[in-house]
Amino acid sequence: MSTPTTKKPGPAPTRLDPAVLYISVTLSALFVAWGVFFTDNLAAVAEATLGRIIENFGWLFVLSSSGFVLLAVVLAFSRFGRIRLGKDGDRPEFSTASWVAMMFSAGMGIGLMFYGASEPLMHMASPPPGTAEAGTADAARVALEYSYFHWAIHPWAMYAVAGLALAYFGFRKSGNSLISSAFRPLLGDRVDGPLGKSIDILAIFATLFGSAVSLGLGALQINSGLNELWGIANSTALAVVIIAVLTVLFVVSALSGVHRGIQWLSNGNMILAAVLLLFVFVVGPTVFILNSQTQALGGYLASLPEMSFMTGAFGGGEWLSGWTVFYWAWWISWTPFVGTFIARISRGRTIRQFIIGVIIAPSVVSVVWFAILGGTALNQQMHGGGLSAAVAEGEEAGLFATLQTLPWFTITSVVVIILVGLFFVSGADAASVVLGMLSCRGSMTPTRPVVVLWGALTGLVAAVLLLAGGLEAVKQVAIIAAFPFLFVMIGLCVSLVKALRAEPRDERSPDGCVTAAVGGAHTSDNGARPAEVADPRITG
Repeated sequence: MSTPTTKKPGPAPTRLDPAVLYISVTLSALFVAWGVFFTDNLAAVAEATLGRIIENFGWLFVLSSSGFVLLAVVLAFSRFGRIRLGKDGDRPEFSTASWVAMMFSAGMGIGLMFYGASEPLMHMASPPPGTAEAGTADAARVALEYSYFHWAIHPWAMYAVAGLALAYFGFRKSGNSLISSAFRPLLGDRVDGPLGKSIDILAIFATLFGSAVSLGLGALQINSGLNELWGIANSTALAVVIIAVLTVLFVVSALSGVHRGIQWLSNGNMILAAVLLLFVFVVGPTVFILNSQTQALGGYLASLPEMSFMTGAFGGGEWLSGWTVFYWAWWISWTPFVGTFIARISRGRTIRQFIIGVIIAPSVVSVVWFAILGGTALNQQMHGGGLSAAVAEGEEAGLFATLQTLPWFTITSVVVIILVGLFFVSGADAASVVLGMLSCRGSMTPTRPVVVLWGALTGLVAAVLLLAGGLEAVKQVAIIAAFPFLFVMIGLCVSLVKALRAEPRDERSPDGCVTAAVGGAHTSDNGARPAEVADPRITG
């Protein structure tokens, strides 16, 4: 709100939501204290809770993830595909090339570094039940297909649905960036009360634990790299120290306010990662990479329906819970973060442009990433490289074991360590900004102390999870935290469809876009909340 010009302007009023912030921070602090003082109890409770969730609701993760894909496809190619994310006269803020490039940065990170080589190797050593004999060439093909399955269309359809809802309600309905605001068609003014705040608190927990998973993976991989290069033993204590050091670097960057520096680091990450991929592609088994990618991509697309609905009812439930269900839960926990990211850079695009771009572009990146790193690892294993033995001792060793079979191992390993460290700092920075936004009523410019607080808590949660049981504890808590937010995602889809159905069917502007809906389906400029300037850390 503007103040009268006759008065001296005071400090800008804070948009902090005390209830959301204090409740979520208190519960997060209690979790950290639980892990520090009752480590064994936390591990036991997490394992028992996970078992109940998987046993009773694993099917829901599988069914809902496929439902998100189907919903995205239907919306893209229905009459709703013409609707703009904004007012009818709005046009994209970014060129298509810039928009796609920024989504590349969202689609690459610690997870791809951690699993790029190790996941195909582990699938080859232990294929999905009923698919292939372990250790064979057929198992290698299936391994690449399932890596595509876990990292391509399904996760990005989840992000597309969440981002679409945030962009539609935020830009076309002149709302804000809160998850709860997208529930207004279902809940009405109750989104401004305790029910809406509960939704935002669930979004905070999903983002907090989803980000902690990435930070935990990053610490383990840096630890593995130090071991490979300088013989520094792998240990949980060292991984916790790595998290502490990188969290301090993040806090310094946040306090310095050098947002352009973080943006430069994020873009530099993408360039450095592309150089690493190109190097492996050129000096590695290039022809095998091209052949295996082509065949595995065809097999993935042909088997997609069967993969999408596999629940383990007739065997293989343990494998699915350790891989597919874990991934679906991890991606769901990331939907508030990534959804906010892609929504913020997509104003002015049509729903059809948004969905196709969000799903296809990052999926292509994931396929290329696994084709090069995973294909190289599988080729070495098939020719007696012994990489599976290295991965069996720790998934974080997969990439380094693969690079060790190629020239310039020392240089490439240092590059990997730098990449993971930069992904850690910039990822924690961006995720904590989103957590700050959720704590500050959707403000695109949350206060710096709140951002730092959430960054520090994310690092603490990651450290606690490693202390409570290493990688397995990290995976377990990710699924547990994502479970309640799964219902939020389902409700988000229902609310979005209900709002879209209120858009006019026949009235169209000259460029083919749906015109402003009657009865409040499209808010006019009058009274709309002024758009805030986004923190550059949210926009790549």
